[in-house]
Amino acid sequence: EEILGVLVPQLTELTKSDCIWQRICWRLLECVPDRWMEAVVLGFVQRAPGADVLSRLLGNLVVKNKKAQFVVTQKMLLLQYGHTTAVLQNLLGYLALDSPRRALLLTVLQELLETWGSSSAVKHSPPEQQLYISKAILICLSHLKEPEIESCRQELLRSMLEGVKCHLDSSLPQLRRLGMVVAESISSRINTDGPVLRFEYEDDDETRELKSLLVPNPPLCVVPSLPDDDRSEKADAAEPLAPESNKKSQTAAPVVPDEESDAELDSDDDLVPYDMSEDKELKIKAPVYIRDCIEVLTGSEDVDRWEATVKALEGLVRRNPAATREVSVELAKILLHLEEKTCIEGFVELRQRAQVAVLITDPIPVSKYLTSQFYSLNYSLRQRMDILDVLVLAAQELSCPKLQGKPKHSGAQKPLVQLLPGSDSSKDWRRIVDERIKSKTRRFATGQCHVELASGPNEFNSVAGHFFFPLIQHFDRPLTTFDLLGEDQLVLGRLVHTLAVLMYLAVNTVAVTAMGKALLEFVWTLRFHTDSYVRQGLLSCVSSLLLSVPAQLLLTDMAEELLETQSWLGDVVEKDPNGDCRRLALQNLLLMENLKKKLEAVPS
Repeated sequence: EEILGVLVPQLTELTKSDCIWQRICWRLLECVPDRWMEAVVLGFVQRAPGADVLSRLLGNLVVKNKKAQFVVTQKMLLLQYGHTTAVLQNLLGYLALDSPRRALLLTVLQELLETWGSSSAVKHSPPEQQLYISKAILICLSHLKEPEIESCRQELLRSMLEGVKCHLDSSLPQLRRLGMVVAESISSRINTDGPVLRFEYEDDDETRELKSLLVPNPPLCVVPSLPDDDRSEKADAAEPLAPESNKKSQTAAPVVPDEESDAELDSDDDLVPYDMSEDKELKIKAPVYIRDCIEVLTGSEDVDRWEATVKALEGLVRRNPAATREVSVELAKILLHLEEKTCIEGFVELRQRAQVAVLITDPIPVSKYLTSQFYSLNYSLRQRMDILDVLVLAAQELSCPKLQGKPKHSGAQKPLVQLLPGSDSSKDWRRIVDERIKSKTRRFATGQCHVELASGPNEFNSVAGHFFFPLIQHFDRPLTTFDLLGEDQLVLGRLVHTLAVLMYLAVNTVAVTAMGKALLEFVWTLRFHTDSYVRQGLLSCVSSLLLSVPAQLLLTDMAEELLETQSWLGDVVEKDPNGDCRRLALQNLLLMENLKKKLEAVPS
């Protein structure tokens, strides 16, 4: 770093206009021994201010030297992923600037696309590396010319279809979005005339940066400065152009063909509109009974009445618990299959809140129905994930005490000191008196507003098992349309995270120990799953287990399992490619260590 920090700027300046110095620089790099070639090439790539400067400094080194070629085309692109976007642009721009090196650019693009389209690489490599490879692919595409794209069009199409499938199958939203952006970019380059791929996703800084890489950076060039006289002359010559163009546009605007003017005369603009200022929108009355809501949701053709029912259903269920319990399972079934008839704002949220209200009102039968339907046939993945969301939201509401606290003010009041007005020294008197009062007064409470913490029975205590155990029973039984251990790993990830939340909410409940044992067996079965989202959920399950189950019960009932889990967590910290998984595993190890210290501190 010290040597190249001085050498690269000097060589950059010397080779700017001197061909002899360029040859000296090329010869200098060609004579570098192989064992030092990687450090030298990497330093030049990182410190060069642009691809054209790098081309002047390195020449065709990558064509002549195999070690340099390996570093540039393999190691820096496929084996490392910590370099900045500017370094990638320097590197790939250098390959694109000279015809002997452009063959290497096409080879690099093919290898990058193979890695990007490999399902194994998508599963086992960290998201940061996938982002790095995606950036490299887009920069390569920006440097390709039309004849080169035409020669490898079919190869690009095949790689695009394979890669976008692997990324859309991923459970991580970031990887799915990466696949969409790269597929759109490849499609726009190979189908310049025809239709191109379009996906729906939210634009963020990452996607905008990726799309900007399709536009190649112009090479840096020094523009010679003009004398002051020439500048003023050119400026004076350029000034009249703008008014001229404005005049042309102004004179061209009012010209309207005769046919358009006749059409305007024949239009209906002269008709006087009705006065609708005092019109009021008719309000449709929502049903006031639960059974009426069921009739409207199942058979009514009145769209306005159906919309009013959907909006009012949650409040109606919470106000009439007794009537809801009579038809709770039927209502849960209707809401689970309910589809949007009209474009209601927030329909998904309204339906979900109504489902949660029904589940809270009658938890045991409704939870039995929902958990049984999770493993049934003829349900979409969206409906199965809706069931998990409703169970989590209902469990959160049941486990939280009802807010009954009222603000209370403490009786202690601050003493007041009254001073006589009209004296200039009143501020000094007040300061002296305040200091005396402060030194002599003992305050046990301040006059600030306090809210009593709400307290009450944990309603989730009696129903925790009904939420938890049916979900964990049949995860390893594939159905015709549903295979959690196969291609439906996204739903498996959501299921694992749901079990972690239910375990955490079951703290201080009767069934927490049995739930902890079952969850630990479940985690141990899936601990080597290839999907990082599933592994994150499994590690969250371990955290919930350590936080919810009492420490004494952990050591008496699950001591052997915890030792095996601790060994597995150590392997995850050292070997897992996903950074979030490593962080969660380390947190779990720290939790175990803290529990061990607490137990050692307690006298036997």
